[in-house]
Amino acid sequence: MNGLSLTLSRGIARVTESALGPYQSAVIRIGFAGTWLLFLLREFPHRQELYGPAGPWGWNLAKELTADNHAFTALLWSDGQLWFECCYLLALLAGAALLLGWRTRTAAVLFMVGVLSLQNRSVFMGDGGDNVLHLMSFYLVFTRCGQVWSLDARRAARAEATRVRGERVSADRVGPGLWAVSGLALLMATFTGRFDNGWLIPALMWTAWAVLGLWWAVDRWARSQQPRILLDVIANVLHNGALFVIMAEACLIYATAGWYKIQGSRWQDGTAVYYPLHLDYFSPWPGLADLMSSSGTIMMVVAYGTVMVQVAFPFTLFDRRVKNVLLVLMMTEHAVIAVVLGLPFFSLAMITADSVFLPTAFLRRVGALVARAPGRIVRRGGPTVPAPRSPEAGPEGSPQGRWGSPRASAAERGGGFTA
Repeated sequence: MNGLSLTLSRGIARVTESALGPYQSAVIRIGFAGTWLLFLLREFPHRQELYGPAGPWGWNLAKELTADNHAFTALLWSDGQLWFECCYLLALLAGAALLLGWRTRTAAVLFMVGVLSLQNRSVFMGDGGDNVLHLMSFYLVFTRCGQVWSLDARRAARAEATRVRGERVSADRVGPGLWAVSGLALLMATFTGRFDNGWLIPALMWTAWAVLGLWWAVDRWARSQQPRILLDVIANVLHNGALFVIMAEACLIYATAGWYKIQGSRWQDGTAVYYPLHLDYFSPWPGLADLMSSSGTIMMVVAYGTVMVQVAFPFTLFDRRVKNVLLVLMMTEHAVIAVVLGLPFFSLAMITADSVFLPTAFLRRVGALVARAPGRIVRRGGPTVPAPRSPEAGPEGSPQGRWGSPRASAAERGGGFTA
């Protein structure tokens, strides 16, 4: 009994004292924001046909559908061209800000607003990856996904180094400015009746706005550490819960897909793989598709291998080595789908969802390699003089030295406008 109580207390302490998976949450932040940003940039010339007020799925049809399903979309607040361009630009900027980890909390909320606004405006424009992105944009709001590999983490590390040197940290003016502007926008949308279609997303935006203001006020004026510690514990619990939901969502996607494939005969005889390879819409490389479909062995391996990997994956989470092998297989499968079937954004979304299960040691090594890459490129161009570093910075080229670390960013956790 004592052993069980000790284990339970340790588990509660682990969940409340720290935001788990800082590198995994950073990867999914970068992955989903990058997928969305690349999609918007690729479709920029076609944005009118996809989401514009004069597109095939007309404004009146979209208004009627959202009135029935109560889906949130800011694009239906006006049918003007200027409003559409502003919303599209906001979605682009929010994706870029979240990708870089700039004002991560605010950027995550704006990212969710951009994703929901565009996708709910034209619900028939997706390829499967939009459903994953739709859900993950909501979950990311609850995560502390800017702890590492973000501009917020780098700013926090610099602020901590300034404190260690005994110097005064300059007051943050950008965060309160964003908070004031976003509060004014929410106030105008609320009192003009823009949120009459549903309450969930507006309530979430108002809650995030109030919490960010409370956190900033506590950090600035609280005389004791207790209020800050309480807010930190709540944020950690929400982050860890959201990260668990993201992992469960990924397992649910693969489990349901695998079990539904087992029930039908198309995956047993290979036709589920053969026929998509010969559809014009899914054949950017007809020669490659013909080469794959010409071999019955390849069709059998792909069909049965896909089903077995999807069904088995949720059960392999208890064995790290087997799980890592299946992760490689699934990511390779999605990369092949991106090339052979011409579905790059669906594959990017699924690979990003898979990356939440990647080992921390592997992600740290990848981060260190990426951080050292610019220095290697510069050294190839000629000799350079290394810039002076503070003694608090991490090893040269490491994620701690350049992009901040979980410990460094913890010093900024009181600043509610960041991570």
